[in-house]
Order: sequence, then C-alpha cells, then structure tokens
Amino acid sequence: MTSRLVALIGALVLGGLAVALHAQSGQATANPKQQLRTPWGDPDLQGNWDGGTLTPVQRPARFADKPVLTPEEAKKVVAEVLGRPGQERRSSNPEKDVQGAYNAFFNIIASDLSDGRTSLIIDPPDGKIPPLTPEARKRADAQREFLQALLQGTVGGRPGPISPKHEEPPPYYNTSRMNRADGPEDRALGERCINFLPNLGAVYQIVQSPGQVGIYHDSGQGSGFARVIPVNGSQHVPSRIRFWNGDARGRWEGDTLVVDITNFNHKRDFQGSRENLHMVERFRRVSANRLEYTLTVDDPTTFTRSWTLMVPWKKQSDKANQVYESSCHEGNYGLMGILANMRYVDSRFKEGKGRDPRTMDNATGADTGGGIDIDRTAQEAQEKANNPK
Repeated sequence: MTSRLVALIGALVLGGLAVALHAQSGQATANPKQQLRTPWGDPDLQGNWDGGTLTPVQRPARFADKPVLTPEEAKKVVAEVLGRPGQERRSSNPEKDVQGAYNAFFNIIASDLSDGRTSLIIDPPDGKIPPLTPEARKRADAQREFLQALLQGTVGGRPGPISPKHEEPPPYYNTSRMNRADGPEDRALGERCINFLPNLGAVYQIVQSPGQVGIYHDSGQGSGFARVIPVNGSQHVPSRIRFWNGDARGRWEGDTLVVDITNFNHKRDFQGSRENLHMVERFRRVSANRLEYTLTVDDPTTFTRSWTLMVPWKKQSDKANQVYESSCHEGNYGLMGILANMRYVDSRFKEGKGRDPRTMDNATGADTGGGIDIDRTAQEAQEKANNPK
C-alpha cells in the first residue's frame, strides 16, 4: 500500500489505524478465538478482502429452478465463462479490437461462483430484481429514449435524421455514456472516475477503531473510494443534506455490523434508484478467512418490493501493496482526450471538413471512424503538396 493511502485511511479513522495495526500485530500469538475480536471487544472485520465472483446479480433464465449448482455443474459454468473471449474478441477492424483494452486490464478476474449459487440475490427466491414501479418505468423509458435519440442516424443507432435532442439536456442527471461530449457530464460516471455504492466485485480494506469502521474500496481503473462509518449511536444528518454514497450509520447486532445508509443524491443511479434509495449493509465474519457481505435494497418509488443479495468475501494477504489508492482523478487523460478529440472534430466540421459529429457513434463503440473523413483528408494533403504556398 502506498504511503499516501495509509495517510488517507489513518486520517479518516481519526487515529484509530494505530490501534487496529496493534491488534493485528498481536494476532500471531493470540488465541484463535480471540483473533476475531478487537482489543476493545468488537467483532474484528479488519484486513484485505476480495469480493470478486463469477456469480451474476440476477439468476439466468437457464437456472430458473436451480439456485445452487452441484460442484460438477459449477465447474462447467466456470470453464464456460472463463473461456469467453470478452475484450479479447477479434474483428476485421484493428481499432475496434483494442477498444476497452485499457479498462479490461484493470478488471478483477474472479475464478469461481459464490458457494455455487446462480445469483447473488437471495431474496426474492427467484433470484431476480423485483419489477419496477410504474413511476420508475416511466423514468427509465424517458432516459432510454433520450439516449437512443442521440444515436439516431449513426451506425450504432436507429435510422432517421439527426435528432434535435442533441441540443437538449437529458431528462435526468446523466450517468450513462451518451452520444455527445459537450462536457464531462455527457460521459458515463466511470469515464469521470466516479464510483459509488453498492460497489460489488471489488477488493476492500477494513480498519477499525472504537466507535467507527473505515472501508477502502479498490475497484475499476483507479475509481476507488474511502468510507468512514460511525458506530457510535449517532443519527442520520438532515434529509436536505445529500451525498454520492449516502449517509451511513452503523451499529452492532451480535457479531454483525449493520450499516444503514440514506440521503443519497440524484446524481447516481443503481438499477433505476436515485435519491430515494435506502440500503442496509451487513458485515459478518464467519471465520478467519470468510466475511459475508449482505445488502438489502429498498426504494418504494422504484421497486415493487425490497430485495437482498449476499457476497462472500475471501481474506487476502495483509502484506503491503494488496490494496491500492484511487488515482483515476490524478490526470484523467482518458476524459481529457475524449473532450479534446470532440472539440477537434467540431472545429473541423465548422470549417467544412470531416463528418458531422452528431452522425458519429461515440456511445456504443460501433463507429471507429473518429469523425475524420480519411479520403478527404488525404486529398487535402495531396492538394497542398501540389500547390505549396
């Protein structure tokens, strides 16, 4: 772990890291049962944990009546999933071949299913996210129609003329990759180095001190983030105060850390839920090498009922450099490149050169032309060579 990350987490837990590290240093000679308690008596959740899994959030249709696979079945599914080309697929277009290579490099490659289960969702029993409410379907349809309108007339969209919606704001705060890059808010949250809860399939580091728990999430292309959860009986902040990752308040129920999270803002989207999202996390260490993370999601304005998923986390080595600081924002050259490229394309089109950027697909990856008319550019170069000034 870098010294900057150590300093960050240490500051967040207000000096409690020293206590936590002291507890870890004494584990070598402690009684095995005592190792799962902190010196001040709380359940010990500390360490580096891997939440990677091949189990999907929702149960695939082919396993509708099979929530848990036999070991033999699970082995076949794992081989099937790992055998897929993913980002390694090849086409006749070399530019398209390397699309996504940067992001794929940072993906956590899981190698098994969570307890052989076919879905992370454990409630409802069918392993599916409950249906959306009519209000939520209306919101989703409006956002989908806007995104599709911006793709209209491109190789990745439906046929038709350029939509006037290119000049309009989205109906809701944008979190997706839209076919426009007038500013950072036109791009997906991942491209803006923004990650948020629930952060599944990541690597986590937990440290504790009396009255609070610190969790660092290492995920994506450096889009990690740190959390500090008060476990001191304090109340949620007033509802007018909103955060990307909500306002979390923890409490102990036996050996389980229960974290109640409210006060999300409208600039994030989890399965259609935004500012009305209510999440309850449960962290329970069931052995030295396993921690069960359970999440209950509730939003009456989005889902017809609440739903719950569970992911087992596996203990990782506590040696240095197992969890890394978030550095995506430190020179997000990807986003700067996207915006600079589009400004270049805009300026060329205004000069009567190249394609109209609105006819390009910058959302689905189907168009790799870059907005430059290659034949026309070559012709201009030849004319300049034949008629030097």
